[in-house]
Amino acid sequence: MGTARSTRRSRFAASVLAASALVVTGCAGGGTPESTTSEPAAESEPVTLTVATSQNEETPNYYCGVELLKDRLEAADIGFTVELYPASQLGPDADRFPLVQAGDIDIDLQGASALSSTFEPIGVVDAAYAFDDVDHAFQWIDEGSEELFTSFHEATGVNIVDGWFFGNRTFTTKDVAVTSPDDLDGVAIRFPNSPQFLANAEALGVTNPVSVAVEEVYSALQQGIAVGQENPIVATHSSSYDEVLNTAVLNNHNVGIHWILVSDKTYEKMSEEQTALLEETIHEIRPENETCVDEATEEILDDYRSNADFTVIEQEDIDMDAFIEKAEEFFGTYFTGENLAAYQAIRDMAD
Repeated sequence: MGTARSTRRSRFAASVLAASALVVTGCAGGGTPESTTSEPAAESEPVTLTVATSQNEETPNYYCGVELLKDRLEAADIGFTVELYPASQLGPDADRFPLVQAGDIDIDLQGASALSSTFEPIGVVDAAYAFDDVDHAFQWIDEGSEELFTSFHEATGVNIVDGWFFGNRTFTTKDVAVTSPDDLDGVAIRFPNSPQFLANAEALGVTNPVSVAVEEVYSALQQGIAVGQENPIVATHSSSYDEVLNTAVLNNHNVGIHWILVSDKTYEKMSEEQTALLEETIHEIRPENETCVDEATEEILDDYRSNADFTVIEQEDIDMDAFIEKAEEFFGTYFTGENLAAYQAIRDMAD
């Protein structure tokens, strides 16, 4: 797998080889039998892991993600205590990342666009329609991410261990039916205030993006400052935006991924046994979490479809080719150099 998991294990393998070389050197120099005897592996010491996320307790990446992580790490009885801080309790994404780097937050879930404020190239993976679907995204994580993630680690001291599906980002609006990019011209749609998401707005045909903090989205929709927003359906529902909005557009313009971040400072606190369990558990949760997100999304959409006051614009009624072609044309000139190469490598991996 081309993520920090393989990078960490490579470093561990290197340390084992170095230790082996020292033992061999000791034998060649006539060391005593005691000097050639390996010391038993150190037992795992108690470690408390702080886990942060901007998502609230009602989203699948909480109850089918970090809660599972907590339960399984603590049940293994190798010294883990896990403390969960959802709903941006430890601050917004940008404020939390330096705490991750320092090891004050041990595990964080963040999107690539938020991370791009620290390491700009990572934003490429959040480009609209960069991934065809979640299977494409996971294939890239496993087979194509190593170079980008290694560069991210070298620049920040933080490892991207894996990614969990957050849901496909879609538009939800107040009385605005969207079936093509032309329908978004002049419409006030809220986008997160990051360069990559604002580039997505332009790539999708949104000429009037509204950037307000996530804490202000509900009131902005209530007051008509924005007449729509974009998020996975599970996030739209858990944040109660569907109390104000009444039209869901299933154009799936972005495969939402929450990247699981662990800094070198946190790895230094853990034994090899604890490190292996943490990484394996994060990876094993990935497919369970995806199923959970899919089921929750369909349950919410079924409620929308059965509500006479709500409209769901299905994908077959949307000019998906127009959206995809517009985005690809835009990013073909928006990205340059290494960023363009990374974007094209993602697109080339699509089936």
